[in-house]
Amino acid sequence: MTKLSLGSHPFLLGFDQLERLVERTAKTGNEGYPPFNIEQSSENSYRITLAVAGFAEDDLSITVEDRQLVIRGRQKEDADGRVFLHRGIAARQFQRSFVLAEGVDVSGALMENGLLHLDLHRSVPEAIVKIIKINQEADK
Repeated sequence: MTKLSLGSHPFLLGFDQLERLVERTAKTGNEGYPPFNIEQSSENSYRITLAVAGFAEDDLSITVEDRQLVIRGRQKEDADGRVFLHRGIAARQFQRSFVLAEGVDVSGALMENGLLHLDLHRSVPEAIVKIIKINQEADK
């Protein structure tokens, strides 16, 4: 029995991009830092919240690259000569990625109380009905 890929199944014409999207999503790491929540605030709105305690707004960058939301954090090194006896607050750089569906856009970002909130909105396409005329001869 031959294995059919998602893009080659006869009922899924034109869905080869979906297969690439699933592969790209599987390749993104499952690292646990920083922790995050994803909530649905309305039927077409979502919010991603990342716990970024210790990071300033200037330490964070948010980009959308090829339908992929990428949040990067990098703190500047402390040059004031502090000596830590215990360092339990994470101060490492990170990159967290989320694959966005077609039609989902980032509508804003807000930083409050050590949490970075990213608001997403999905635009609803209009339903289009197209009538296909049957010709006597097929166009070649």
